[in-house]
Amino acid sequence: MKKKVLIFTVIMFAALFIQAQKFAYVDTEYILDNIPEFAEAQSQLDEISSQWQKEIEAKFAEVDKMYKDYQTQAVLLPDDMKKKKEQEIVDKEKEVKNLQRNRFGKEGDLFKKRQELVKPIQEKIYNAIQEISTSNNYAVIFDKGGSLTMMYANPKYDISDEVLDNLGASLNNRKGKGKTGGTTPSGGKNANTESAPSGGKNTNTDAAPSGASVPREPKK
Repeated sequence: MKKKVLIFTVIMFAALFIQAQKFAYVDTEYILDNIPEFAEAQSQLDEISSQWQKEIEAKFAEVDKMYKDYQTQAVLLPDDMKKKKEQEIVDKEKEVKNLQRNRFGKEGDLFKKRQELVKPIQEKIYNAIQEISTSNNYAVIFDKGGSLTMMYANPKYDISDEVLDNLGASLNNRKGKGKTGGTTPSGGKNANTESAPSGGKNTNTDAAPSGASVPREPKK
């Protein structure tokens, strides 16, 4: 009996403790959409990605031309010259694929550039959330735009605008988020540094860039 009373008492204290805590949530998609620096960073990343993609496509076109020229000349070339031409094509193709990997691969140049441009913005948001959390004595702040699934979100607990105010974002130019009722998020904007820039081309290093023809390695 004493054990049951003790368990009941612990449960009651736990319930009271939870009720005493203050909770809130933020919408990182909404916050990022209203930070001009983030839009500028995305624009820079898209431009850089596009330039590098065109560079790689042009180099793949060079490899393709080398292979076509080789096919045309192969009949007239001696065996030693054939092998030399074949090796040149293979080496050139490897060079382009390495460049593609260095530009767009995991922890490649684009990843590092995204870190450089986006990470400071993420840190500003985190610091603003931390400051608001401390001043308002919030126990937990959830991220509606992150991986956390929120089946219902009451708008009165949304402190996203407070975060933007803390960051000094302009109220007049702020994009609306429709705080008229709780909603189930469809997935926020991913600010993860490993994701590709919005509107960027496919940068999968396992495949040739869109529009580029990758020649087959010549038969030796």
